[in-house]
Amino acid sequence: MSDNCKRTPLSWAAGEGRDEVVMLLLGKKDVNPNVADRDGQTPLSWAARNGHDGVVKLLLERKDVNPNIQDNDGQTPLLWATMRRQDRVVELLLECDDVNPNMADASGLTPLRCAAVDGNDRVVKLLLERQDVTPNMTDNLGQTALSQASQSGHEGVVKLLLGCQDVNPNITDKHSQTPLSSAAKRGHHGVVQLLLENEDTNPNMADNIGKTPLSQASESGHEEMVKLLLRCQNVNPNIADKYGRTPLFLAAERGHHGVVQLLLERKDANLNMTDNTGQTPLSRASESGHEEVVKPLLRYQNVNPNMADKYGQTPLLLAAEWGGV
Repeated sequence: MSDNCKRTPLSWAAGEGRDEVVMLLLGKKDVNPNVADRDGQTPLSWAARNGHDGVVKLLLERKDVNPNIQDNDGQTPLLWATMRRQDRVVELLLECDDVNPNMADASGLTPLRCAAVDGNDRVVKLLLERQDVTPNMTDNLGQTALSQASQSGHEGVVKLLLGCQDVNPNITDKHSQTPLSSAAKRGHHGVVQLLLENEDTNPNMADNIGKTPLSQASESGHEEMVKLLLRCQNVNPNIADKYGRTPLFLAAERGHHGVVQLLLERKDANLNMTDNTGQTPLSRASESGHEEVVKPLLRYQNVNPNMADKYGQTPLLLAAEWGGV
């Protein structure tokens, strides 16, 4: 028997954490422990989401309980427990060999990615201890658990994931951003350091508009991040995006004089590279009126102050026209 929500007595007892009632109901021969309500949630789902570990244990002891039934949104009991931070329930479910830890919901969210984005170190560790966990699975946005942890700045989770040999740190999302790009863009210093210490990380991978992690950090004005990236011998400071803008160009355009100075100190930085309109970093800084950027640029002999863009305008003409420095 069920109510208007198609919930059975076992469903209600499980959801409320009534261990004795659940035990009594499970003792009846005609009770089906896998009956789902109108939302597709089973008694195990309800017990898992509400953190009733005693009920979860009772249900898992039944050989006919299916622990992998997904509700209407594709969420399993394990995913529910992970989303609700019911760590003890997660532990009980993962002890069950029949539980599939890789099942994703309608958005592509798996328990591992859920724990990663939530910064739940304990659950991430529990999941990674399962040999059947696939750490590189992506969601509908193309993000892996490492992508989401890096984007959110969860250093503990990133460290755990990078300790797993199967984890690929260079998988890109639908915007072609790597975990390193996401972390650099948001200024997550500790995460970037962990990723750069991983020998498999490619620090020069560009996103769908051609921006590298160094470009992201330079444009955002994250000086400590830029400093950290520039310490990496493999980082190329001259990679331009699809508009021809290098990290130096982006920093000069935004007026980030501290970042500009750091980039100027790199001997391999090309100070006169032009964007698609023929402008140099000096041209753009002059046009934007960033005096604090123009001054250090002019101190370098390699900087050509007379380079004209495709419209024939030099830095001096641009500054005069726009009332800049």
